[in-house]
Amino acid sequence: MPDRIVISSDHADIELRKTIARHIASMGWVVDDIGPMTSDSTHYPIHGKEAAQHVAQGKARFGVIVCGTGQGIMMAANKVPGIRCGVCSDTFSAKMIRAHNDANMLALGARVIAEGLALEIVDAFLGAEFEGGRHATRVDMIEG
Repeated sequence: MPDRIVISSDHADIELRKTIARHIASMGWVVDDIGPMTSDSTHYPIHGKEAAQHVAQGKARFGVIVCGTGQGIMMAANKVPGIRCGVCSDTFSAKMIRAHNDANMLALGARVIAEGLALEIVDAFLGAEFEGGRHATRVDMIEG
């Protein structure tokens, strides 16, 4: 069975989220797009938390979340125990949050990066593996 990824955004970033969802699905992942589905005003903390709960409960291996800067939705996701979410605007950081921090969620800023770069960042995140070792000790310290 393919791995699952949950994806969500706020109301302003639906098109980028849908593009990312199609891209991830084309790589063989099962994508759970939990919305929102309309451009009616909504609140990014709701969507960040809901996606994070999917990951924390084991319904999805990873999560990708999007808001204007990526910062607010990332903060909301990180309030859920067991979530390690980083906002990335470059591929190196996306690779490293997986390799060194065992991040299970990625946040993107739709007003910060263009679509092409967003897809490259997603690829870097999903293509990296946690290195363990000394990094596992540090992740344990984060989890407290």
